[in-house]
Amino acid sequence: MRKVILVTFLALCAPAFGQSVGTCDTLIITGHPAYPPVAWADNGKIIGASTQLVTAIAKQLKVPNVVSKDFGSWENAQEAIKNGQADVIMGIYKNDVRQQYMNYIEPPYMVDPVSIVIRAGQTLKYKKWDDLKGLKGVTNEGESFGNKFDSYIVENLTVERSKGVDAAFDTLLNKDADYLIIGMYPGKMVARNRKIMSQLNFMPKSLEVANMYIAFSKQSACYDVLKAGFSTAIIHAASSGRVKQLLIDADKKFN
Repeated sequence: MRKVILVTFLALCAPAFGQSVGTCDTLIITGHPAYPPVAWADNGKIIGASTQLVTAIAKQLKVPNVVSKDFGSWENAQEAIKNGQADVIMGIYKNDVRQQYMNYIEPPYMVDPVSIVIRAGQTLKYKKWDDLKGLKGVTNEGESFGNKFDSYIVENLTVERSKGVDAAFDTLLNKDADYLIIGMYPGKMVARNRKIMSQLNFMPKSLEVANMYIAFSKQSACYDVLKAGFSTAIIHAASSGRVKQLLIDADKKFN
């Protein structure tokens, strides 16, 4: 009986990976230009673990052309999804504002710990969000950390938005901010690449652990024909360890 059930399940899933997608001839994808190993910019394209994942799924779904495009900043990438210049954005958190112009693919494909970073030798007793009150923070423009913390920032904290991840690190190191908010994965990779890890302290307690999604523009004609296939493929990629391996491989490539 278990064998029959497994065969039936595989048969039901097979069309999602093999059927023609009809009207979706080209899929324009984008992501964060400075979020390695998840995604980063390279010669006008977004590359990294997320690009590899989305491209592989699209090819399984018989999309003839997959085009990766860097729009210059994370904020611009989201604007491209909003106005229909791109079909898919990779590695994005979910919040109410974004859901007005994005269709999120469930489930998320990975979790992303968000770190508080301070200068080496600096003292900050961080256990809860309230511990950041009265201090000056910095993060990259266009970043969201979920509805709850986004609202908390507006109501309780002083957080500057910098034009790029490198600028955010510079603001911290120049003592123009007391702490930096950044995803742990890209934060540590950028710090290692810039050889500034010894000047920093990533706090052991995460600010938040956020779900990371693939989302389609609500203006994309590809969403309706690809959403089921993408969902099935993401479940398989996450449960099989494929996403983890892509992150490991991208980490090596970035360094």
